[in-house]
Amino acid sequence: MSKRNSQQQKTAARERLRQERERQAKRDKVKRQVIVACSIVGVLAIAGGIGYAVVQGNKPTHWETVADETKIVAPANTTGKNGTTVVIGEDSAKKTLKVYEDPRCPVCAAFEQAAGPTLEKDVEDGKYKVQYIGGTFLDGDTEKDGEFEVGSHGEGSKNAMSAMGAALNVSPEAFLKYKSALYSAKWHPEESDDKFKDDDYLIKVADTVPALKDNAKFQDAVKKGTYDAWALAMSNTFNTNKDGVTGTPSFVMDGKQLQTSSGNAPMTAAEFTEVVGAALK
Repeated sequence: MSKRNSQQQKTAARERLRQERERQAKRDKVKRQVIVACSIVGVLAIAGGIGYAVVQGNKPTHWETVADETKIVAPANTTGKNGTTVVIGEDSAKKTLKVYEDPRCPVCAAFEQAAGPTLEKDVEDGKYKVQYIGGTFLDGDTEKDGEFEVGSHGEGSKNAMSAMGAALNVSPEAFLKYKSALYSAKWHPEESDDKFKDDDYLIKVADTVPALKDNAKFQDAVKKGTYDAWALAMSNTFNTNKDGVTGTPSFVMDGKQLQTSSGNAPMTAAEFTEVVGAALK
């Protein structure tokens, strides 16, 4: 091999090496650009995810939105501001017993199971009318500066109240029977179990009431939340009551809270009959 050929081969080899280095440099540059681009996309995705989470976290809940509604659809068989006066009984009855309850209240359930039938019979017999005032404080709902404030302990009381409004729209009798079913030992959940937030559960309970069983209009109102705003208005009436009631169950007649000799609300049929009988005299 001549020196000339040897030199040409070395030159050619160096050129091939240079070209390969340039190609590798270009590949490395492209790789770095892809990595940077992916990193930017990743950062933007994370930032977007955080931003979405923040927006969703600050988005009002359903019940907060309902609380801001100005139009309130009241059930039939109601009177007063926003339809929050619910009085059931014979017009000839001279006195009215106010009954303060919360749908999720376990003590209310105990009262209804023990003395609810006595109360219903008294109303049917015309001894007195009953005015229902429903609260939702077990959901954490409170009063702030005269306005309703949604809490964070659940939805069951509000949702059950709305369903009770749908029952009241059917008839006062359906309302009383449905209220009794909700408080029954079979259907009333533990205070810690927010079952009443489930529309299907409320409808299942309603199917035990003849007037509500397979009642499409009632079921539609429950599912659509037709009386959600009314439920909050009713609860606000409880929160701002002038009878000094702060707990449930409570009973008021002629502006006076009815209590047993021990200073408690009546919890048995006998106690209820005694304190109501004294108030009727």
